[in-house]
Amino acid sequence: MKIAGILLIIAGLSATFCGGFSYPNSDQTQHVGLIQVNDTENQTERIPPVFGIAGIAAGGAMVYLGKKQHI
Repeated sequence: MKIAGILLIIAGLSATFCGGFSYPNSDQTQHVGLIQVNDTENQTERIPPVFGIAGIAAGGAMVYLGKKQHI
């Protein structure tokens, strides 16, 4: 439970400070004879900061509760 909490804190921090992720989107635009033209552009998905803050809080709670169970 403690390790999952630490991973959740790291994911929440990256979501808060990076703000999103991007991935390549490739489309085949034309196919003429032996020549094939592809178009690649990066798509960006935004992650609201509220989700990052919630992840940090949930991860902190998991780490705190993980320490309390071993006492």
